[in-house]
This record gives sequence, structure tokens and C-alpha cells, in this order.
Amino acid sequence: MEHSEPRSGVQFEEIWRQLTAWLASNAPEDHAALRPGASPSDVRQLEDGLGFEVSSDLKLLLSMHDGVIARRSSTEGGAFVLGYSLLDAKGILEWQQNLAEMAEDAEEDGYEDEVIGRTAHRQWVPFAQSLTGDLLFVDHRSDHYGEIGEISFGSPTYELLWPGMREMVRDLYDAVENDSSLPTVGRVPSIHEGRILEWVTR
Repeated sequence: MEHSEPRSGVQFEEIWRQLTAWLASNAPEDHAALRPGASPSDVRQLEDGLGFEVSSDLKLLLSMHDGVIARRSSTEGGAFVLGYSLLDAKGILEWQQNLAEMAEDAEEDGYEDEVIGRTAHRQWVPFAQSLTGDLLFVDHRSDHYGEIGEISFGSPTYELLWPGMREMVRDLYDAVENDSSLPTVGRVPSIHEGRILEWVTR
């Protein structure tokens, strides 16, 4: 099934570049952790592995930055999206396959009502991961297409954070630019040691 998405790729790219320019000036280690963009071949391999196309905003994000340099500790840069680090194309596929296997196992064991669409789904495409293993994902189900969810493996259900990736990036940029609270999670930006962006409860 094809999905109709707003023609706002240019707007998404513009707001993303504003966010990364802010990082370069204010959280330089976060900016330095950004990797170069994925190649078209990398994206095709990802979609071939998924069995479906990724959303246009996620594809555009990958074309600009194929994730960030892997962090070894919480004191390193790269986790500027609510404490999550952007995954590269290979990491996205790996984590999507993990979720797909969880959903498949739940169906085989008769627990699909408790798991599928609550804690796992094969059409959830993770794009960022925390050091504790929690994930942010883009929902590719037709009735939730483009939504940004959070999977915390200590929680029985996922949390809907944003209606789309462009709204997420816009809120992140507005919060750092204006030193204001994120409306979805109630946290505010804080620069640690002039190096990295953190999100704290005020």
C-alpha cells in the first residue's frame, strides 16, 4: 500500500540543518558525532531487508547522516535526541528485525494481543537507541503512518511522542533555540560542560 505524505521534505531538511547548526555552535561533540550520509545503495539494502519503503523523512535523514558514531559511555556526544543516538542504516535493519522476531514469537506463543502493536511490530522502524537499549521508532502501519513512538523495555506499551519526524525535529529545535520545555515529554535542554546536549527535568 502506498502512503500519501505531505510534500514537506524541503521543510524537514531546512529545520534539520538549523538544528545541526545549533549543535555545531553549542554542543560541538554532538555535532562531531554525526556520520556522513548513507548512500542510495545503503538505503536500498535497508528497504530490501525491511520488505517495504521507509518514510520520506527517515530516508532524507539517512541521506544527510547515516546515524552517529557509536557511544561507549553517557559522557560522549551523539545522544542529542532525548538521550537517544541515531542509528545507521545497518543498525535500523538489525533492530527492526529484532522487533519483527518478537512479534512473530508472540504470535506463535499466543501472546499477540499483549505484544503486537504494544511492545513490538514488524512495521516499527527504529531510528535511535539509548545506552539502556530503549528505542525511538517510525511507525509504518497504515493507520499510524509516520508517528514517532518510544519503546522502553521496562514498560508494557509504547509511548506516542510525535505525529511525525518533522514535528519531532521542529520541537527539538524550538526548545534548544528558545531554552524552553519540550511539549511532549516536559524536559528542557541543558548543555553539559559546553560539549553535549542533555534533556533534564526542570
